Amino acid sequence: MPLSPSQTRDLLEQLGHRPKKQLGQNFLIDGNIVRKSLELAGVAAGDHVVEIGPGLGTLTRALLEAGAIVHAVEKDPVLGAHVESIAHAEPNLHLIKGDALDHPLGDLPEQLEDFKIVANLPYAISTPWMAAVLESRLPSVMTLMLQKEAAQRYAAKAGTKQFGAISIFLHAAFDVLPGHDVSGSCFYPKPDVGSTLLHLKRKAAPFRFSPESIQLIREIFQQRRKQISSLLRKAKTDTASRWLANLESAGIPASARPEQIDTAHWIQLERTEA
Repeated sequence: MPLSPSQTRDLLEQLGHRPKKQLGQNFLIDGNIVRKSLELAGVAAGDHVVEIGPGLGTLTRALLEAGAIVHAVEKDPVLGAHVESIAHAEPNLHLIKGDALDHPLGDLPEQLEDFKIVANLPYAISTPWMAAVLESRLPSVMTLMLQKEAAQRYAAKAGTKQFGAISIFLHAAFDVLPGHDVSGSCFYPKPDVGSTLLHLKRKAAPFRFSPESIQLIREIFQQRRKQISSLLRKAKTDTASRWLANLESAGIPASARPEQIDTAHWIQLERTEA
């Protein structure tokens, strides 16, 4: 069971630790949300699970009790030492004390392709961390506690104001399944923003853009309201020139704005030959 608010405060006091807002340290205190995370991810005995920011170990312990092999990354040195104390008695818990942006998949063995990610993600790093994951090995499932605004960006569809580069990269590789909004009262301290449990499942044939195309799409979305043809002309790269020449064959009007072009058309554009 998760720690209650008073137990959480007591443990933090024992550790001599104050929650750091800049690291997004809001600790989950609702057992229903912990269970929902494992249920959505379908965590079973023997699953390899990456956890980012284990904090006080609430979700970590639940994963271990389900029989998972947990690969955790904790940046905070005090909380890292606390999780390390749990690892001493748990052979299925592997911990890296470091930055998740440097270790987006923890110490997951390089040859391992079948794994999941279940995490109460520190909100400050959610987008760069997600980008790093999408450019590395893709998990079969991701169940992530996120700032609601970030979850909306990830799940956004073309034609909405939240739709952006990260939406395209994510939708090319994953299906966004029904998730769960989470009240601020489920955390200690209570966050200032809304939260969402986002549920993602890897597509049967996930698509990933080349590094050059990823950079180009990011640059294009910095001027999302301009016409795609003018943005591609301005970019002056080989990839931009190829896309510009193939807009019509990809079914994209030259006057379309980036935010209007859905993920399928971006993929089609990437697949066009020079």
